[in-house]
Amino acid sequence: MSSGSEETAPTAPTDQAETVFGDSLPKARRFAELLADDGVRRGLIGPREVPRLWERHLLNCAVVEELIPEGAHVVDVGSGAGLPGLVLGLLRPDIRMVLLEPLLRRTVFLNEAVELLELPNVEVRRGRAEEVRGDLLADFVTARAVAPLPRLAGWALPLLRRGGSLLALKGEQAEAELAAAEKDVSKLRPCVCDVIRVGHGRVEPATTVVRVTVTSEGGPPPRGGKKKRGRKR
Repeated sequence: MSSGSEETAPTAPTDQAETVFGDSLPKARRFAELLADDGVRRGLIGPREVPRLWERHLLNCAVVEELIPEGAHVVDVGSGAGLPGLVLGLLRPDIRMVLLEPLLRRTVFLNEAVELLELPNVEVRRGRAEEVRGDLLADFVTARAVAPLPRLAGWALPLLRRGGSLLALKGEQAEAELAAAEKDVSKLRPCVCDVIRVGHGRVEPATTVVRVTVTSEGGPPPRGGKKKRGRKR
């Protein structure tokens, strides 16, 4: 790790961070430092994001835990730098979190972060969502800045149990994106969709989530058989 500088030092946690993270704040602080240092050097986040790590990234992700009940099994698709999956895993030790990421350099970073933060409830898996159909079955799938909704739903919905939900963190155009995509999404698997905002009174602005809840058993079968393995690179 580098020695750090003003350019790569995250701002101090705010009162909002103390309220949201509670006893998990020391681990959240350590993760913020890791993102600001190794995360920037490895190209996982841009250096301009460092001064707003807490408000734009960590807090934005953390409040999604309001939607996840105790003991849930969650898969974070395209986990990247661990947003939102690793944040939710460190905040909620009661949930089982799988960070699913296809790129080796990102999985290396995620594994190092999980070890550093001592998160026994968090597992890192290298692969694509299409490759784990029939292998992973979750109560929730989370995703942030991964893909447009129809494509994301195509990856996520087969991984969900009946009654499970895709929780896609979106921006100000969430309602418009859902309106344009809802018909295509419903063709993938019977579901109900809505846009909700979480973190009211705890973060500003509240986090916008497109929630897609499946209403049928099972999903599309795996392509090419029970399991599909990616090529080793």
